[in-house]
Amino acid sequence: MSRTTKPKQTPVAASMAAAPTQPVAVIPSFDLLPDSAFIREAQLVQSHKRPSTPAPLPFSAPTLWRKVKAATFPPPYKLSQRVTAWKVGDVRAWIKAQMAG
Repeated sequence: MSRTTKPKQTPVAASMAAAPTQPVAVIPSFDLLPDSAFIREAQLVQSHKRPSTPAPLPFSAPTLWRKVKAATFPPPYKLSQRVTAWKVGDVRAWIKAQMAG
């Protein structure tokens, strides 16, 4: 009689196999958003945590906030106590002005 053995699962692999899958939020491309839409910092600037995710601005979050403080970038809107975002139309106008100037 042949005895077959099951491959052992590591605790991490076993927990991943049992974990339900979470739906992934798909954020539309900046170019597809209407001017009236809001966009948050994470979708606006490059991040070393998400290097493969494209962003409309070629600089980091600290640079974004320096530009806001210096009034060289449009100010954000405070949507709630912990949510800050920019209007897509304001960001597009800023990008267009940078390309013209």
